[in-house]
Amino acid sequence: MNPEQVKQIIEAGLPGAIAQVQGDDGVHFEAVVIAASFAGQTPIKRHQVVFATLGNRMQTNEIHALGLKTYTPEQWQTLNSTK
Repeated sequence: MNPEQVKQIIEAGLPGAIAQVQGDDGVHFEAVVIAASFAGQTPIKRHQVVFATLGNRMQTNEIHALGLKTYTPEQWQTLNSTK
C-alpha cells in the first residue's frame, strides 16, 4: 500500500476531509487529517473515526502502523498561521 492509497481511503471514509499521508515502506504511515466533523470530538474519538475508515487493513497488517494528527479546519488554520 502506498501513501496515496491510504489518503484516498481516509478521504472517501470522511467526506470533506483532507488527508496528508507519508510513508516509505508500504506498511508504516504518518497522517495529518483535517475534518470539520472532528469539531467537539476528543482526540481518541477522532483517531477511532479515522481507523474505522481503514476497516480491517490494520488487523491484516496491510497497514502495520499509522501515526495520526487530527485537526478541525479552524485548528489547522490557527496552527499554520503561527508558522
